[in-house]
Amino acid sequence: MLTGTPTLIGAPYDGSSSFLRGAAAAPAAIREAITSDATNRWSEGLIDTGAPGVLADAGDLLLTNERTALAQIEDEIRALLGDRRRPIVLGGDHSVSYAAIRAVQKYVPTLSVLHFDAHPDLYPDFQGRRDSHASQFARLLEEQAIAQLVQVGIRTMNDVQHLQAERFGVEVIDMRRWVAGQRDYTLRNPVYVSIDVDVFDPAFAPGVSHREPGGLDVRSVLTAIQVIDQPIVGADVVEFNPSRDPVGLTAPVCAKLVKELVETMLSTARGGDSRP
Repeated sequence: MLTGTPTLIGAPYDGSSSFLRGAAAAPAAIREAITSDATNRWSEGLIDTGAPGVLADAGDLLLTNERTALAQIEDEIRALLGDRRRPIVLGGDHSVSYAAIRAVQKYVPTLSVLHFDAHPDLYPDFQGRRDSHASQFARLLEEQAIAQLVQVGIRTMNDVQHLQAERFGVEVIDMRRWVAGQRDYTLRNPVYVSIDVDVFDPAFAPGVSHREPGGLDVRSVLTAIQVIDQPIVGADVVEFNPSRDPVGLTAPVCAKLVKELVETMLSTARGGDSRP
């Protein structure tokens, strides 16, 4: 089981984006929000994420070749895991989750993924690209890298992706189910948490390339993180595009997500005691 120190690692890659680039600038913006004097480093459960040994930072990957970037991300995260550190990946577009989950799955063969997103990202390919940020979960399911995929906040499902979800047995809690109170799911294995920032209604997080009205509020996602009862073996926060958020609403949301992910990582690794 992966129980090492939660560790930030930046993946400034947006070469698989299908509409607008800009997510490669997100890791720096998220770090700035995490350390900003506008707030403090404490989680809601009274964990000081700035205290020594609580949250490490491996810095940003130097990705100079888009053709090999995902393979490099996978290799670097695998090395991080080998050093007994659990990754919190700061994307980057959502294709970085493909690399990160493949790396984690080498250490945790039976893996659940809790995926927050407006989009299912299940296309067999998108615009002719099998490595698109709209296809990464299709690739992972085809490769049997995921034993269970739970998707929360979906509100752009189409017929192609619906067939894919049925084919692979994806558990989809779309927004109509969410508002109807049909929110029950059970994570059966150690879990990787993947948060695409466009899961939020744009009113809460406008800094994304694909704004989709009618999404979740921040409190709902924070609560969903806080109640995870399986060990969190990795996580990512992706698709934040700072160029789409000139008033700076979205970076603090990402920073808040990181703090609560850290607390839940520590809590689930210690059977409910989140103290470092």
